[in-house]
Amino acid sequence: MKRNIYLVILAQFLCTSLWFAGNAVLPDLIIAYNFNSAFLAHLTSAVQFGFIAGTLVFALLGISDRFSPSLVFSVSALFAAVFNLAMAISNLQDYSFLIFRFFTGFFLAGIYPVGMKIVADYEEKGLGKSLGFLVGALVLGTAFPHLLKGLFNGVLNWEYVIYGTSILTVLGGLLIAFFVPDGPFRKAGSKIKLKAIFTSFKTIEFRKAALGYFGHMWELYAFWAFLPLILSTNFKLNQSVLNVSILSAIIIGSGFLACGFSGIISQRLGVKFTAKSALFLSGICCLLSPLFILGNSILLLMFLVFWAIVVIADSPLFSTLVAQNCPPQNKGTSLTIVNCIGFSITIFSIQLMQMLSGFLSIQYLFLVLAVGPIFGLLSLKDKKMSTF
Repeated sequence: MKRNIYLVILAQFLCTSLWFAGNAVLPDLIIAYNFNSAFLAHLTSAVQFGFIAGTLVFALLGISDRFSPSLVFSVSALFAAVFNLAMAISNLQDYSFLIFRFFTGFFLAGIYPVGMKIVADYEEKGLGKSLGFLVGALVLGTAFPHLLKGLFNGVLNWEYVIYGTSILTVLGGLLIAFFVPDGPFRKAGSKIKLKAIFTSFKTIEFRKAALGYFGHMWELYAFWAFLPLILSTNFKLNQSVLNVSILSAIIIGSGFLACGFSGIISQRLGVKFTAKSALFLSGICCLLSPLFILGNSILLLMFLVFWAIVVIADSPLFSTLVAQNCPPQNKGTSLTIVNCIGFSITIFSIQLMQMLSGFLSIQYLFLVLAVGPIFGLLSLKDKKMSTF
């Protein structure tokens, strides 16, 4: 059983490597296609919007509850890889990139939340630790395209980042298809139940966990999306020759161990306390960001690594609470709809950051992200949750 969980974690890393593939090669796209800098927000939002549409469809139809989650994961991985690969077609228009990223995000909805569903079907006790490493795999997957770009920049064309992430995604899908059957705790749904989307939200424990997750999501993807901009701005100001792509990968990837350790720590200190602590610390980082963004490059890197660790550490904990506080037969749908709403929020924060960047110095731009942790902490404040 543990072996299958490890395989899901590996497959999650392989498949989510295409999530930020477009962001990693954006500087090359700007040069090759004469796109403007605002295309960063549009490209990122296209993936997020596709993911939202996908999670909504998957939730409405109860796909991962009615059908084999392993099959859903594998088929979604294949389609996601195809649409990611389409980015490498020559002479595309800007809208073509956005369409391909949209459908990549759409089929990621059959990978990320469904991966959590598979793990939850294999392990009920100690779920926080397993989901911690699963979300950690997402973190490494997010960082990986930046690493590919940084390592082979000037050696291989940007298209090879797209080729590489697509191949990894297919391998991840095959890994699940051939080696990971459905878990022993799976309770299949027999028909479409549109009311199932709203049933879980009637429970205060579920609702509080979801609201905490939404506050976390306001900050997370905007931080990841604009991280290269922070680095490039600071390095230009300090005349540094450090590699932005490799450092972006290292900083984002540093959150991997935080996800696993937060799950382990939560078993001793409690899920609520651990999640709130991480959310509080990431909120503090938002508020302290003006002191570091335009300052010494080494101090900035140390600060960003710490921020990258605490900004993701609470994610698996909120997912654990969501999974534990919903009806078992609606577990896949509940995880999916919470992801849908959470990723909807990321579009608003990313687009707001892009809009404010035209009026506000980058030094103060990230203060707006503190709204998310503050909201999440307030949501978790009053009522006691049964799983704590």
